[in-house]
Amino acid sequence: MRMFVSSVLVMFTLVSVVPQAQAQSSHAAPLTALEAAVQDHVASAAADREAVARLLARPEVQKIAGEAGIDMRRATQAAATLDGAQLTELAAQARQLEQSLAGGQSSVTISTTLIIIGLLVLILLIVAV
Repeated sequence: MRMFVSSVLVMFTLVSVVPQAQAQSSHAAPLTALEAAVQDHVASAAADREAVARLLARPEVQKIAGEAGIDMRRATQAAATLDGAQLTELAAQARQLEQSLAGGQSSVTISTTLIIIGLLVLILLIVAV
């Protein structure tokens, strides 16, 4: 019985030491990779904010917002506070709308007007919540 207890004690000791020895190996990413990832994230967020700001600065958008009674100054300030998934989604919609307006269209169709109003209302709702 003593031999059995001793062998179990040795087994538990070995099992508890082995994970500690493996834990000393380095699996962390190098500092340069982490810095690059952070810089990419910051650049992406800045590009998304710029896309939304460009759309909000367009005369067509300001005209439609004025007709809908939406305060553009408040919408612009609200868009500047967005981040994460909300900013990414809004920027994708802004880029899509900007592409449709940039093709030399001189008139804004009803669907574009609805998208612009929807985006402005979405910005205000996100900030209000």
